Amino acid sequence: MKTALITGVTGQDGAYLSQLLLDKGYKVHGLIRRSSHAEAHLRRLEWLGIQNDVTYEDGNILDVSAMSRIIREIKPDEVYNLAAQSFVKASWQQPLLTSQVTAIGVNNILEAVRLEAPEARFYQASSSEMYGLIQEPQQSEATPFYPRSPYAVAKLFGHWMTVNYRESFGMHTSSGILFNHESPLRGLEFVTRKVTDAAARIKLGLASELPMGNLDATRDWGHARDYVRAMWLMLQQESGDDYVVATGRTVSVRDLCRVAFEQVGLNYEDYVKLDAAFLRPAEVDVLLGDPAKAKAKLGWTPEVTFEQLIAEMVEADLERHSARRA
Repeated sequence: MKTALITGVTGQDGAYLSQLLLDKGYKVHGLIRRSSHAEAHLRRLEWLGIQNDVTYEDGNILDVSAMSRIIREIKPDEVYNLAAQSFVKASWQQPLLTSQVTAIGVNNILEAVRLEAPEARFYQASSSEMYGLIQEPQQSEATPFYPRSPYAVAKLFGHWMTVNYRESFGMHTSSGILFNHESPLRGLEFVTRKVTDAAARIKLGLASELPMGNLDATRDWGHARDYVRAMWLMLQQESGDDYVVATGRTVSVRDLCRVAFEQVGLNYEDYVKLDAAFLRPAEVDVLLGDPAKAKAKLGWTPEVTFEQLIAEMVEADLERHSARRA
């Protein structure tokens, strides 16, 4: 039985990755930041019905001594770092916190792994936001980075540290440059879930409009369940490497709204209202990934289409709100 440690285990990706690894027979340990709301944070794992199958470890990626202790005790075969201050908009309001968690936190884990379990395989959750002001129409592993937010700058630090530990110490470290990936477990602060939740609430008479920012921004959206499979595949390779994980298709925020509202039989134009409060200080207009390397080397391809993803999210939000009304 292999043992895996997942930081960010209570997030969307952490929950789906836990489910995948448990199905493959792993012993899964999840890092938990102890707080008065700790139980509430398990809701994604509960939604998947696996909250009692994960072993929880008290710790914080900002505390390298705690990370060293945990890694020394459980001796993981694989370490997946999914922890981050992951909301791009909030990174402008909290740039120092974002830097500490999303950048320095990666270095803390890498160093703890190097000292306590150097044979363990390490995965870093890099981000398509690192491309920012895009230098090529379609972004691959060779595309230059141009981060446009404190979040993206912090992610870039973690990405290059992962590369550096691989090259400097011979560790099996991989970065997944993941483009936007969503699911019914996505937080309400993210645009896809904001839209699907609003469509459900408006359909049920619980809301009357949806304030939005830039409707013309386009993203490469996939399903988180597909993307965690790519994470696992990276750590099964003979050596570490960096991979773009994407669908190779872009969809605008406007079309996201259209598809979501059509799912409940409504015209988005009747409910979506422009609100400048939701515009970013520095916008990333287009992101489009080239997953050719992941397909060739990992044998990975996405299985869920954008339309299927949004339909699943809208249906889940309808069920949530209908249950609350019952």
